[in-house]
Amino acid sequence: MEQRVRELQQLLQNASYAYYVLDNPIMEDSVYDQLYRELQEIEAQYPHLVTPDSPTQRVGEKPATQFSSVRHNIPLYSLENAFNIDELKAWEQRWRRNIPVETLHATSLQDATSLQEYVCELKIDGSAIALTYENGLLVRGVTRGDGVMGEDITQNVKTIRSIPLRLQLENPPARVEVRGEAFLPLDVFQQINQERSQKGEPPFANPRNAAAGTLRQLDPRIVDKRRLDFFAYTLHVAGRDDASVYQTQWEALELLQQMGFKVNPHRKLCPTVEEVAAYYQYWDTERLNLPYMTDGVVVKLNSLPLQEQLGFTQKFPRWAIALKYAAEEAPTRVEEIAVNVGRTGALTPMAIMRPVQLAGTTVSRATLHNSDRVAQLDIRVGDTAIVRKAGEIIPEVVRVLPELRPAGTQPFQMPTHCPTCSQPVIKEGAVTRCVNASCPSILKGALEHWVSRDALDINGMGEKLVHQLVDRGVVHSVADLYELTLEEFCALERMGQKSAEKLVIAIATSKTKPWSRVLYGLGIRHVGSVNAQVLTQKFFTVEQLAAAKTSEIESVYGIGAEIANSVYDWFRIPANQTLIERLQAAGLQLAGEVFEESRQNDASLPLAGKTFVITGTLPTLKRDEAKELIQKSGGKVTDSVSKKTDYLVVGEEAGSKLEKAQKLGISILSEAQLLEIVGS
Repeated sequence: MEQRVRELQQLLQNASYAYYVLDNPIMEDSVYDQLYRELQEIEAQYPHLVTPDSPTQRVGEKPATQFSSVRHNIPLYSLENAFNIDELKAWEQRWRRNIPVETLHATSLQDATSLQEYVCELKIDGSAIALTYENGLLVRGVTRGDGVMGEDITQNVKTIRSIPLRLQLENPPARVEVRGEAFLPLDVFQQINQERSQKGEPPFANPRNAAAGTLRQLDPRIVDKRRLDFFAYTLHVAGRDDASVYQTQWEALELLQQMGFKVNPHRKLCPTVEEVAAYYQYWDTERLNLPYMTDGVVVKLNSLPLQEQLGFTQKFPRWAIALKYAAEEAPTRVEEIAVNVGRTGALTPMAIMRPVQLAGTTVSRATLHNSDRVAQLDIRVGDTAIVRKAGEIIPEVVRVLPELRPAGTQPFQMPTHCPTCSQPVIKEGAVTRCVNASCPSILKGALEHWVSRDALDINGMGEKLVHQLVDRGVVHSVADLYELTLEEFCALERMGQKSAEKLVIAIATSKTKPWSRVLYGLGIRHVGSVNAQVLTQKFFTVEQLAAAKTSEIESVYGIGAEIANSVYDWFRIPANQTLIERLQAAGLQLAGEVFEESRQNDASLPLAGKTFVITGTLPTLKRDEAKELIQKSGGKVTDSVSKKTDYLVVGEEAGSKLEKAQKLGISILSEAQLLEIVGS
């Protein structure tokens, strides 16, 4: 019976791969269904024969109650955007300037040619997900989230037929990380919207929103019915140097195909930037004939060693860029120009327009950014404006049509006083800013940011409730949230006893959020969630960060002068100092775990002051486990071998790092030797 189960599983897996990945069916649907039912019946009779990669295990029966937030094994960086060929060429000039000098000196004529190579892939308009395979089996699927943390949606990912449950490799690596895009084919999208309309439900605005919403369904049976598809585009083999597995992005894509993944068939290797431009121009119109949405071309340097040398900026990889197509545009009438005040006090002019359909949504408001942009456009009430979605997300005014301008219109002037608090505003370059810390608009923005999911994540504290708390004068600072009582919540409009009790619990729970989330929640200009995590790994307490000089803050990898100055200035403001004191008194986490850098000074620890590199697949420890063990014992773990490396910990298939360490005379340790040193 066990043999028959394995036969059926293999037959069904082969048929599914041919149908969903190769688009070349090898079996009639009726035959597939018959074999599937047979496998179901046997597994029901013999549950011990069920394996995680069985075709019957794709769709779970039990809905999830919620999704847990998890850290990505490797961060998912976003891509820098270019919107025309000139911007593409400017990017090429930038990355060439960043090539290490030693690389240029060592470059042969043949290697110089390889530096010209780019891999072009269509940018699929869907939702990015990260997949983890251990010993060939799919064990985790995670949404992109903020690039550092995402939501575990493994049960939903398993429903996507073009994602293999088991890699098609005889001897798979211990761990494989795959990145790609989940998307809805256009015909499926139209069918779903038709069904929703028949049920009286609102249609999805576009396939991207539909894909993202589908992935976050708690019931995997719903996800399965919506028939998501998937293209893989990035591969990482944990425990090995990627260069020992493949040398180019093109080879990585071919390896993904061998593993059983669907890779976009329209990719192209382009020797020059001119060929990239030709590829981009071809697909500008041809993409309209594709069965899925694409909004641009992703351009990557083909050479993996060159990618590694160029590395990353604070936000983007230097070796890749998204070359976007022009967004859909539409004309409409400007009926009003309003001014919004954000949480940083910035005054943003906003065009209020006659509603117009744009990229699948109704648009009635569009940002005008700042006074300089208003002057440049010379936009006036009554104008006919051309509107588009920047990055197909944020509506913006592209230009106005002065030939259609009514007589008697007046140029728009930015206010001299804050429209919310009536206090005088100041001009900082192109930005007009209210500097009144008590301004209700600034306070509302600060509160909305504080309670947001990536900050303190206070469930139930939405925009309407925040505005009510401020407008009633109940809250004057984020610290006031931690002094609110159940009675005060119950006194608010449309607030029942149970809802009030949940809010009190949610606020209390937020006190357990880590120091990095609190720092992000403070809303310091230029400090996003990723920067907050980086800073708190260097400055373990709020006191350390508050006392740090700008030079000390800027010395942190990934933190530039602008961020450093912003952080330094924020902690010099007396009102902010008072806020920190109140948050400390309320019991929030303004200190974090002391990481490896502080442990290195502890001479009592066995690995104090020593630098390690780990390579290959270790017998029992995962890479992260070995790293944590070294750090707890006072050591430091880096990614590359250099003269400063004290020890190289090696496992199977160690790769080029072992060779380099031997040349430099660096001590080599096995896992057993490492465990002996740390006393484990």
